[in-house]
Amino acid sequence: MSTTDLIPVISKNFVNPDTIFANNQMSLQDIEIYGFDYDYTLAFYSSHLHTLIFNIARDILIHEHRYPEGLREYDYIPNFVIRGLHYDVQKALLMKIDAFHYIQLGTVYRTVFCVCGVMKYVCGLKPSFNLSIQSSHGHTMKQFMDIFSLPEMTLLSCVSDYFMKHNIDYEPVHLYKDVKEAIGDVHVRGIMYRAVEADIEKYICYAEQTHAVLRKLSKNGKKMFLITNSPFDFVDRGMNYIVGKDWRDLFDVVIVQADKPGFFNDRRKPFRRVTDKGVLLWDRIHHLEKGQIYKQGNLYEFLRLTGWRGSKVLYFGDHIYSDLADLTLKHGWRTGAIIPELRKEIKIMNTEEYVHTMTWLQALTGLLEHMQVHRDSASQTVIQQWINEREEMRLRTKDIFNAQFGSLFRTYHNPTYFTRRLSRFADIYMASLSCLLNYDLQHTFYPRRTPLQHESPIWPEQTSTGAMNIPFQSHSTTTGPE
Repeated sequence: MSTTDLIPVISKNFVNPDTIFANNQMSLQDIEIYGFDYDYTLAFYSSHLHTLIFNIARDILIHEHRYPEGLREYDYIPNFVIRGLHYDVQKALLMKIDAFHYIQLGTVYRTVFCVCGVMKYVCGLKPSFNLSIQSSHGHTMKQFMDIFSLPEMTLLSCVSDYFMKHNIDYEPVHLYKDVKEAIGDVHVRGIMYRAVEADIEKYICYAEQTHAVLRKLSKNGKKMFLITNSPFDFVDRGMNYIVGKDWRDLFDVVIVQADKPGFFNDRRKPFRRVTDKGVLLWDRIHHLEKGQIYKQGNLYEFLRLTGWRGSKVLYFGDHIYSDLADLTLKHGWRTGAIIPELRKEIKIMNTEEYVHTMTWLQALTGLLEHMQVHRDSASQTVIQQWINEREEMRLRTKDIFNAQFGSLFRTYHNPTYFTRRLSRFADIYMASLSCLLNYDLQHTFYPRRTPLQHESPIWPEQTSTGAMNIPFQSHSTTTGPE
């Protein structure tokens, strides 16, 4: 066998960014009721919003928590972090963890610069260490799953950077709590809501397709509901802009300030009706009526009043934990994750640079796997060159997506911890609701059967490099980022 037999042919198959991807088989024919979150599900925001949140929270730290005035020199860094990162609260370390709880080397940051000597900071473990998310080393690990958390992660890193540059001794736990409180105040005090409402064209990305999706579902007789943590005035202003003043006619139930994820677990909070002017009424709720606005409540009462139970309900949200986890684990609803980052990553995967890099990376892996049996010095010299080149290619595939943390979905060859939770709690996932416009409401989504490590691939595009002693055609949709 020649080594050329181990090199895959460059794929000419590309992924459509508007595809809906399935983790579980699901037919839209079975779905009678569609539910939605608001932020980053029905409404998408421009990058200006993250800058706004960062700046306000930074100023709160300075004015109210007495942090140094020098922090004003820091601005929001749009492409610094990605969603799904973990944060070691005790050590003030931001890091990317894979599905098996391993930290991806080169992705540990205390400031806006990588911690090169990561081993001496992270639990004193060897390079192949396994970091428990459940804090087996006594550390509190926080995972940032919300898109709104991007400014929070950036602010944590910027403050740490300032402290270290100025040799200021600080307590990381206090820093985390102060930044978390400052970010929370931006929402709780209504500062963000007022800013967005005052300049809605700047902050909300107008989406005709969101309107089209809702109209399509309504036209086909589907019931729809909205459950959001945002206040009514904010949602009303945004939906008027995105859909039109008649947006409430499309929804059978509208619930604001729901306090998710508590909404899904806490049975104690009853629903309360809200007038168009924001006045809270005191009467007991016996029915959830179309055209009315309700505040708080809980899912158990929602199920009792509507009877919308089980797999006939499909709920869409962007937060895998707060929006989707309890619904699929405890209540049997079908779930759809909205992952805005997906469109950008797929477009990168479709580029000639990525396809060529990934194909050669697979080829090097296959060469190493098969040729490692040759122990003579000449062969070992070549193999070491391949190992070095493979490491360079792995770093390159990481940097294509994000110079600091790489892809949202992979840490080199393994899925990220984010991807693991996405696979567990979302039946389907997509870049935006507009992807639904590409499918009729009878469509069945089928997950791709990918071979386990001990299974022999059946289809050529499923063949992993080196698994069979024959040339094969690689398929770009099965080789994920990094």
